[in-house]
Amino acid sequence: MLQLSDLTKSFGDRVLLDHVTWQIDERERVGLCGPNGAGKTTLLRMLAGLEEPDSGQVVRPAGQTVGYLPQDGIAHAGRTVYEEVSLAFQPLLEQKAEMHAIEHRLAEPDVPADEHEALLVRYSDLQDRFRLHDGYGIDLKVATVLRGLGFQPDDAERRVETFSGGWQMRIALAKLLLGQPDLLLLDEPTNHLDLDARNWLEMYLSAYPHAVILVSHDRYFLDAVVTRIADLSLRTLTDYYGGYSDYLVERDARLERLREAKRRQDEEVARVKQFIDRFRYQATKASQVQSRIKMLEKVVPIEVPPERKRIHFHFPAAPRSGRSVIELRHVRKAYGATVVFGDLTLQVERGDRLALVGPNGAGKSTLMRMLAGAEAPDAGERLAGHQVVMQYFAQDEATRLDPELTVYETLVAGSPMDMVPAVRNILGGFLFSGDDIYKRAGVLSGGERTRLAVARMLLHPSNTLLLDEPTNHLDLDSKDVLLDALEDYGGTLIFVSHDRYFVERLATKVVEVGGGTATVYPGRYEEFLWSKAQKTDGQPTPPRAVNVEVATSGHERPRPSELEAMQRRGRGSASVPRGGGPPSRHGRSGERGRSPLESRAGEGPAPRELNNAGGSPPDRLDRDARKQQQAEQRRRDRELKARRTRIDELEARIAERESAIKELESAMAAPGFYADREAAQPTIDRHQALMWEVGSLMEQWEALQELLTGDEGRQKA
Repeated sequence: MLQLSDLTKSFGDRVLLDHVTWQIDERERVGLCGPNGAGKTTLLRMLAGLEEPDSGQVVRPAGQTVGYLPQDGIAHAGRTVYEEVSLAFQPLLEQKAEMHAIEHRLAEPDVPADEHEALLVRYSDLQDRFRLHDGYGIDLKVATVLRGLGFQPDDAERRVETFSGGWQMRIALAKLLLGQPDLLLLDEPTNHLDLDARNWLEMYLSAYPHAVILVSHDRYFLDAVVTRIADLSLRTLTDYYGGYSDYLVERDARLERLREAKRRQDEEVARVKQFIDRFRYQATKASQVQSRIKMLEKVVPIEVPPERKRIHFHFPAAPRSGRSVIELRHVRKAYGATVVFGDLTLQVERGDRLALVGPNGAGKSTLMRMLAGAEAPDAGERLAGHQVVMQYFAQDEATRLDPELTVYETLVAGSPMDMVPAVRNILGGFLFSGDDIYKRAGVLSGGERTRLAVARMLLHPSNTLLLDEPTNHLDLDSKDVLLDALEDYGGTLIFVSHDRYFVERLATKVVEVGGGTATVYPGRYEEFLWSKAQKTDGQPTPPRAVNVEVATSGHERPRPSELEAMQRRGRGSASVPRGGGPPSRHGRSGERGRSPLESRAGEGPAPRELNNAGGSPPDRLDRDARKQQQAEQRRRDRELKARRTRIDELEARIAERESAIKELESAMAAPGFYADREAAQPTIDRHQALMWEVGSLMEQWEALQELLTGDEGRQKA
C-alpha cells in the first residue's frame, strides 16, 4: 500500500533516517516507537507529504488519501462543531446540496419538459450515488463519533472557537475518523483524551477498515490497537510483529544478541590489531599483516543503541500518618451557576490508592484541589488526619517552577541531604543528561518542565501523594521510573491519570467523578469497568443513591468502621448495583444479610414480573433466585482469587524488604560502622524506611488474610 524506498533524512549533521526501505500493507495498524528525538514525528510528516526526504522517495498508489493528526497546534473557527466535523463528507454534502437545488427547480411550474426530464435523470443519478456512499447516515455517524470522543449532544451546535486546545484536537480527530482516509497517521492521539474516550478510540481503530500508523506513549493503547511495532532507532526501522508487550520482549532479546555479537566482533578486531602491531615490522610476516589490515578495512562495525540505565527509586522516608488521612463531609462546590458537587462525602484512609476517573470537566481536578486543601469548598468541611505530610502535584505544576534556577538546582533545592546523591540518576531517568542539567527552567519546553516537576516531587518526603495527571508529556521510559517508584510507595496515593496502564498498575480503588457525586469502587480498573457494565446491561438501579457509593466489583470490602460511620451519619452504607454483588455486603442499614428477593418480601413482585408470559410468578422468582445465586458464587470466586493474588504479591514484597533489612543490619553490625555518623546516616535512614514499609505491608497482609479466612469459611458453610 505504501513503501519507503531508500529514504534518507537529516537535520544538519544529525541523521534521522539512513537509506531506509520499509512498507505497510492495507488494514495494518502499526505503532511507531523509539526514543525521544529519533524522528518519529518527522517520519509521519514525510508520509503525510508535509516534508520532503533528502533522498529516496515515498511510494504510494495513485488516488490514495492520507489523514494526519499532529500532536497539537490545530485550531478551528467560524463554524459549529457539527458543521466542522461534517466537512469530512464534503463530496456527499455537495451532492446533497445539488439534490436540494434540483428539488426546488422541479417544484417550479414553468420548467420546460426537456429540462424537467434532464433534471429527473440527474436527480436519480445523484440519489443513487448518495445512497451508495451512505449519505443518509451522515448524521448518525457524526453523532456516534462525537459522543465517543466525549462531546455532549448540546456541543454539536456550539461554535468551535469556544473550545479549548484539547477539545480542538478532538474535533480534528473526529474529522479524520469520519473521513476514513486510506492511510491514517496519528501523532499522540490520546494526549487530550480521557479514559472513556481512549477506550472508545481503541475499539474504533481496532475495526478501522484501512491502514493506521500511530505514535503513542500509552502502552495499554498500543497493546489494544496495533498489530505491528516499527522501532525507529539507529537511523533505521525495525519491525516487531504483535503488540507493545510482545515488542518489549523481542526487542530486549534482539538487543542482547546484538550486544553479544558486538562483544565478539570487538574481541576479534582487538586480536587482529594485536597481531598487526606485533608483526608489523617483520619481513617474514609482511603478507599476513597486509592481509589482516585489508580484512579490518572491510569490517562493518556493529552498532548497538546506548543502554539506558534502569533506575529504581525509593521515596524518602516520612512519618506514618493516622488511619484517617482526609475526609470531606457534605461538601458543596459550584462555579457560578454550574454545580460541580452538591453534597459530597468522601473518606480517604491510610494505604488507600485511589484513581479518580470521569470525563473531562466532571470535576476531577476540583476534587483533587479540595482534597489537597488548595481550594476551599463552598459548604461542608475538610478534615485532615493526624501527622499527614502531603504533596500535591497539580496539572499546572510545571508553571510553578522557578525560571531562574537550573534543572539541577531545581531538584536540589529543598531536597533532603541524603537524597542529593540520587539527583543525577533521577534526572537521567527523566531524560535530562549531559549539559541539559544546566539549562534554566525558564527555557525548557512544556514537556521538559512537566518531567522536571515530576522528578522534583520524587525527592520530597511525604506519606500522602495527590497527583493530577502526572504522566502528561512523559515518554514510556519516564513513566516506568515514576510507576516503579509509586508501586513501592508506602503511603496513601490519590491520582488522576488518563493512562489506563498506569491506573491498572496502581489503583486499588476507583472513584468515578461525575453528576455532582464521587462513587467509590473497590478493586482495580478492570473490575470497575465490569461493575459499570452490570449497570448498563439492564440491571436495576438502587432505590436510594448516596454521594459515595461502594460497588462490589473489587477484591477489598469496606472496613466495618466505614459502614458504621456512614450509618451513624444517617446516610446508610453505600449502594451497589444488583447485578454486581450482594446487598448483604453493601446494602442499606437494616437490610444487610438480605437477598434482593428478601428485601422486597411483603412488597410483591414488580409489575414487570407479573406481566411476563411463561410461568407463574413463583416459578420466575425461583429461576431469578437461582441465577442470582450463581452470579453471586461467580463473584465470590473472583473475589477470592483476586485476594489470594494480592496476598501472594504482598508476601513477595515483604520477603524482599526483609531480605534488604537483613543486609542492612549486617552492615550496621560491622565494627566501626558508627564511627563516621555522617556516612552511616543514609544506611540508618534506609533501614528505618524499610521497617516502616514492612509494617505497612504486614498490616495490609493481615487485613486481607482475615477477610480471606472469613470468606473461605462462608464458602464452606
